Amino acid sequence: MIQEVIPYLYLIALVVSIAGIALLDHKHKLVFWADAKASALAIGIGVAVFLVWDIIGIALGIFFRGNAPHLSGLLMGPELPVEELFFLILLCYNTLLVYRWWAKK
Repeated sequence: MIQEVIPYLYLIALVVSIAGIALLDHKHKLVFWADAKASALAIGIGVAVFLVWDIIGIALGIFFRGNAPHLSGLLMGPELPVEELFFLILLCYNTLLVYRWWAKK
């Protein structure tokens, strides 16, 4: 049982982290609970820019997936694991959350 879950641990950790910062966001009304449309647009643009960056890096042979046992094996494209999408969402959401928190002080 545990051996079947291990490849998904990183993905699970990313989803739990996103949920955790969403709870902080809800409590302090900083990002999505302040302006959902603008927040989705900002995070979406950030994720899109970083995905293009990743795709260019993969095409140039700079980025590659490697043999990571903690990755699920689900790919969005060659050398582009699905975990990367969730990581970029976490990165952009967290950055926007910190920015809005700092601006509110």
